[in-house]
Amino acid sequence: MLVDIYTYFKQHPRYNKLIGDDYLFVEYKCPINVEEFGLWTESHLITYVISGRKDWIADSTVYKLTAGDSLFIRKGVYSTKQYLEEEYCVILFFLNDDFIKKFIAENSSFSNKTDPHKNLGQVFPIHPTETFQSLIVSIFHYLKQKESIPQSLVELKFKELLFNIILNPDNTGILDFFNAVSNAIKSNLRDVMMRNFRSDLSMIEFARLCGRSLSSFKRDFYIQFRTTPSKWLKSKRLDYAETLLLGTSMNINEICYESGFKNNSHFIRAFKNKFNLPPRQFKDQYLAT
Repeated sequence: MLVDIYTYFKQHPRYNKLIGDDYLFVEYKCPINVEEFGLWTESHLITYVISGRKDWIADSTVYKLTAGDSLFIRKGVYSTKQYLEEEYCVILFFLNDDFIKKFIAENSSFSNKTDPHKNLGQVFPIHPTETFQSLIVSIFHYLKQKESIPQSLVELKFKELLFNIILNPDNTGILDFFNAVSNAIKSNLRDVMMRNFRSDLSMIEFARLCGRSLSSFKRDFYIQFRTTPSKWLKSKRLDYAETLLLGTSMNINEICYESGFKNNSHFIRAFKNKFNLPPRQFKDQYLAT
């Protein structure tokens, strides 16, 4: 089961955090016995490592983080791996599309038109400067003070952090993404679904990931794909399973879970309904031709 980390951190009382209308800051110390887990978030986030090591895995790419490293991570579905030799401590900055749109609108010099077909990637390593790290430290101190800090001051420090990121020429990919968000009326539904169709999310969670209510998600989905989300997901997962079956040495059970199915017998039955043969016989027939 995937963990909805934005909701988890927002609602859990144990963490030092500051909550704004369109953002959330959290100091997170990961339990040392948690090694791997899957997660999803409907808000984008910046993660800055204070101590420990962790891998973020997105689109088969592994981002290895140690103390002082930072990533900008788009909303989506991820898996992580923690190294258990020392406690993992980070500051997480969650920000939604509305915060990004307001930031670009207030700073028109950053505004530019981006190619809507450009692949912007899912994760952006942040190249930290001394000023960036100093800002992180100052925000960390605010987190320790919690409610005693005015929200307007916290938001100001966060915008200062974003300025530092955007003004660094090594972080141009993040500015391109900010502009893509700013120029979009709604999240790109096709892009979100293509990136995350294998994920174990409910329809409501897919809708949230796409920045829509459930009813508008289903309506927009049908306009885009001319079918329902559940039918599209099953077909897309089966097509992906076929690719894995014919192109890898993975066994049937591995293919089942890798392609997004939770039950092996259900997967075999669905595969046979679409391709007229169970997976193993389908592969045998393919190899025999």
